[in-house]
Amino acid sequence: QGQLVESGGGLVQAGGSLRVSCAASGRTFSSYAMTWFRQAPGKEREFVAAITWSGGTTWYADSVKGRFTISVDNAKNTVYLQMNRLKPEDTAVYYCAAQVAAGPIGLTSLYAYWGQGTQVTVSS
Repeated sequence: QGQLVESGGGLVQAGGSLRVSCAASGRTFSSYAMTWFRQAPGKEREFVAAITWSGGTTWYADSVKGRFTISVDNAKNTVYLQMNRLKPEDTAVYYCAAQVAAGPIGLTSLYAYWGQGTQVTVSS
């Protein structure tokens, strides 16, 4: 089994920064990529960013490119999402997930492990 636990969400003003963390354990280490998704009220869950455990490859949604940075600390088995220049439209519950099968990054059917989510609220 694998387990993912997010932390670090909160309330921040527009233009501010926040870092969310995802602590991984168990079989999530065999994943193809660790990924952050988000879901705003009334909207579909959407891909935000992904990274391989080696940290050598990253992917970003166009909406966050240049503002968000995904990183991994293998010693702590933790994946981070540093969010800068936050906008009200970034408000959502942020989930981390482990992709366990080959395929397009962000295709939710390829993800077997999900965290419980952490709320990020950006006020205008």
